[in-house]
Amino acid sequence: MDEQILIEKLKQGDEAAFRQVVETWQNMVYNTAIGILQNAEDAEDVAQEVFVQAFESIKTFKAESKFSTWLYRITISKSLDHLRRKKRKKRFAYVQSLFGADNQTIIEKPDFHHPGVILDNKERASVLFKAIDRLPENQKTAFTLHKLEGLSYQEISEVMKTTLSSVESLMHRAKNNLKKWLAEHYESG
Repeated sequence: MDEQILIEKLKQGDEAAFRQVVETWQNMVYNTAIGILQNAEDAEDVAQEVFVQAFESIKTFKAESKFSTWLYRITISKSLDHLRRKKRKKRFAYVQSLFGADNQTIIEKPDFHHPGVILDNKERASVLFKAIDRLPENQKTAFTLHKLEGLSYQEISEVMKTTLSSVESLMHRAKNNLKKWLAEHYESG
């Protein structure tokens, strides 16, 4: 079905059109969410939220960008919101643990597998994703969209509503940060 027709049917509340949207873009939404969240359960929750929001706000879609770009924006927004909520909870739990009996730090390995990343060595994957997780939000988003989702810098600039040169700068800084952190990790290990 043509994308414009699909969107029109979606705007009319057509459930079959909604199912087609989910089937067509569920992998893209999930893969983007897991690249940012690094947790399979969280990515599934966010993916559901993305499709619910897309269905509820389809009438605001003006087709100034591709539908997939609009979905990427929703996915990134929902994923970053989820991360912020989680970090607030973690900070609160950490503060509580300072006064508790058990104050040991536990290093957790990622509890997910990203289909865009194939690494035989799970420990190396863990180190890489921990480094990606340390990036500032905008660098993490650009890096995830480019390296894990395969989007071009131009597509990323559309998704992030920024200039091409800003995306180039974000990617440059993200790569430099990752190189520095990974070098520190392997030198100290």
